Amino acid sequence: MKTASLGDIVEFKGGLQGIVEKVNENSVIVDLTYMENFLDLELERRTVVNHKNYKIIGAVKV
Repeated sequence: MKTASLGDIVEFKGGLQGIVEKVNENSVIVDLTYMENFLDLELERRTVVNHKNYKIIGAVKV
């Protein structure tokens, strides 16, 4: 399994997506404001996701 890097876009937990802000030993911290419907979902801005629980779907274009 490939571990995400800073700036990668990951998908987890039934379709939630976010941008990796920090990589830890067992998890990543993900910024959820990347999603267009972020405000509608009423979620916290960031969340922690274990490396086993996400799929890398892309990277932020700079």
